[in-house]
Amino acid sequence: MSSDTLAKVPAASGTPQPADAPRIVPQRRYGQWAAAVVVLALLGLAVNSVLRNRAFQWDVVADYFTSDSILRGLWLTLWLTAVVMVLGFALGTLLAAFRLSANPVLRAVGWGYVWLFRSIPILVQLLLWFNIGALYPQVLGVKTVDLLSPVAVAIVGLTLHEAAYAAEVVRGGILSVDRGQIEAAQALGLSPWRRWWRIVLPQAMRAIVPPAGNMLIGTLKGTSIVSVIAVNDLLFSAQLIYHRTYQVIPLLMVATLWYAVVTSLLGIGQYYVEKRYARGTGTTR
Repeated sequence: MSSDTLAKVPAASGTPQPADAPRIVPQRRYGQWAAAVVVLALLGLAVNSVLRNRAFQWDVVADYFTSDSILRGLWLTLWLTAVVMVLGFALGTLLAAFRLSANPVLRAVGWGYVWLFRSIPILVQLLLWFNIGALYPQVLGVKTVDLLSPVAVAIVGLTLHEAAYAAEVVRGGILSVDRGQIEAAQALGLSPWRRWWRIVLPQAMRAIVPPAGNMLIGTLKGTSIVSVIAVNDLLFSAQLIYHRTYQVIPLLMVATLWYAVVTSLLGIGQYYVEKRYARGTGTTR
């Protein structure tokens, strides 16, 4: 068989290939490999520095990591986060309905609330609520000091702050639903409640869940600010210990590690919730 005939023999794919077809060579990315080596080297040096630095006192960290006072503070942090998220999104959903209402008064009230509580820093809000007795010494005949404990102040302040952001998240999720979906549901004669529950909400959740998950993690970390009003959360529990033992760095590392553990677990949960609501969309998460 001649060389010309061999050159025309079809390949396995059925396409004729020339006998002297050039070999495809992958592009060599020396810069990327060099950058990866440098980054790994720096990361190794950083990890080695942290592990070998005696100032971190990892033995002290291990001793206090599961101590009763730290675990009580962790429980209060988790409980406070859950309460604030539930109340914040309940109020935020109502505010989102106000902002989407055809009533101009309700729209103005919703917009004004979001503007006000997004404008005031959360620390300032907590301090204002903590000192509310200076403005209103009594409410319905009850002393404000007796009515609002530090934990109640933390719940009120964080919830009002959270609701302003939750309102925008919910409003954005509802607006992401195609108007044609709602009109189709109306044409089928579905009641407003069924349209909301069966048509709008499942589709809106695809846009609501990612920012809501980020808000949940942000709220968990943000609860550490309540230590300024003496709420015995995780950070405040660590502070009480190191004010007594003067082991500041190890106790701060205890709080840091617990925050890292919980936020990692929440991140895993967020991934699976997003994956569930992304079904049928062809979106890979």
